[in-house]
This record gives sequence, C-alpha cells and structure tokens, in this order.
Amino acid sequence: MRRIFGPSGGRKLPVGHVGTLDPDAAGVLPLALGGATRLIPLIEDRRKAYAFTLVLGRSTTTGDASGATVLEAPVPADAEKLLRAVSARFIGQIEQIPPMYSALHQGGKRLYELARAGEVVARAPRKITIYGLSLLGYADNEARMTCACSEGTYVRTLCEDLGVAIGSLAHMGTLLREASGPFVLFESLTLEAIAAAPEAALISPERVIPFPTIVLDGREAADFRAGRFVALPAGAIAKHVFVRDSARMLVGVGEAVGALLAPRKVFV
Repeated sequence: MRRIFGPSGGRKLPVGHVGTLDPDAAGVLPLALGGATRLIPLIEDRRKAYAFTLVLGRSTTTGDASGATVLEAPVPADAEKLLRAVSARFIGQIEQIPPMYSALHQGGKRLYELARAGEVVARAPRKITIYGLSLLGYADNEARMTCACSEGTYVRTLCEDLGVAIGSLAHMGTLLREASGPFVLFESLTLEAIAAAPEAALISPERVIPFPTIVLDGREAADFRAGRFVALPAGAIAKHVFVRDSARMLVGVGEAVGALLAPRKVFV
C-alpha cells in the first residue's frame, strides 16, 4: 500500500490496520492511509464475522492446519448432532484463553515469538462475546461454520474448545473474515485491483465513522488547523464532527465545547 499510494522518495506514508489476520487466513483487512491512521481509535464498531472450517480428531501446535499434530482422538459418530447442540453454549459473553501463536504481548515479547522459541507461558483468560455461531454443513469429520464475534476473539481457540466440548479434539482448517466492523467482504479489493485503480479504493471517513460533517470558511478553517477554538456553527448538535474547509478538504475532527468547536484531531 505504501508503494501504491506513497510519494516517491521522502518519508514513508503511514499505513495502519484495523485488526490482524492470521498468515493462512483470508478476507477483510481494513487499512488507513496517512492522517486517517489517527482516526482508527474512533471506529466504534469492532465486531467481526468469519466463515471457517473445523477439523475434528486432531489438535495442532498452532491451533490451525499449518501446525504439527499434537494429539489425535476418536471422533464421535454423532459429531454433527453434538456440534449443533453445544454451539448454543458458546453464544454470549464467554472467557477464552488466547493461543500461544498470537500477536499479544507478554513480558515484552509477542506470544508467537515465545512459542517459536519453544516456550509456553500462562495466559490470563479474556472476556469475549459470540453473537452467533452456526453449523452450515458437515462431512468427513470437517464442519463448515460461521461466527459473529467481538474484537479479540480467536477462532482457532473456539475450534479447539468446540472439539473438547463434544469429547474429541479439533483445529481450525480454513478461515475467511467476512466482515470487520463496517467493512464487508463484497466491498473489499485485492492488492492487484487497488494498484490498477488506487483512487477508486479510497473510502471517505464519513462512511465509516458516524460523525456529521460541518464546513468552515477560509479564516475559521485556518484557525482550526492551527489548533485554535472556533465558533460552533449553528445547527451542529453532535458532540463530535468532521470538519471540512470550503474546498471540501478534510481539516480534522472537532468536539463541541459549549458554543465553541475545539480541534481534537487536525490534518495539515
């Protein structure tokens, strides 16, 4: 993305992302470019939606198909029925222990760095929320499933826990992120498509963050850019607003403070 959008020479274009994807996963990965990286904390909807396969009968070192086998176990003859029955137990707020192969920090290092060095450390359980969990089909000890969940959910761990819940072992086979907050798969583009038409890939912040937009004239826009309070335009009733200048360029994000508009994030 830096090569596609970044200026030639000079400093690198800032690029940020909203949530990581496992190396073997596919799907939605929202990216922010330039000053928009500062807007990432304002995205309130962090829910995720996944389609995945759950492979029964074997656990792996990584919790997915790329890992080496750790243990094998028989698969119940009525595994499909059992999966449908236990899935309801996982809906709602539950606790989940993050996998060793994850990007979480512990002791100044990422967990996957410790795992690759052969270390296993204790991880505190974290509260997550599963909004929906559905079994789409089952054949040859492999289940096709979908999941809607909160930020911070590890589908690999969910697969392992589902395997244990039906009296077997399991790992995640494949993973496709179908949605990340307001970003959905059918609107996503491949890197090749973005490189072919870069401008068509850009999304206005107003489409993602539900703040209204106000327009300031030349003097007020200049004051706002300089970090000075300006008069709050009449009719602006929201606490936070996007601010654009008379040329409709994005100036920043303002916060209503009484009758004034305070600059909270300013783009030069």
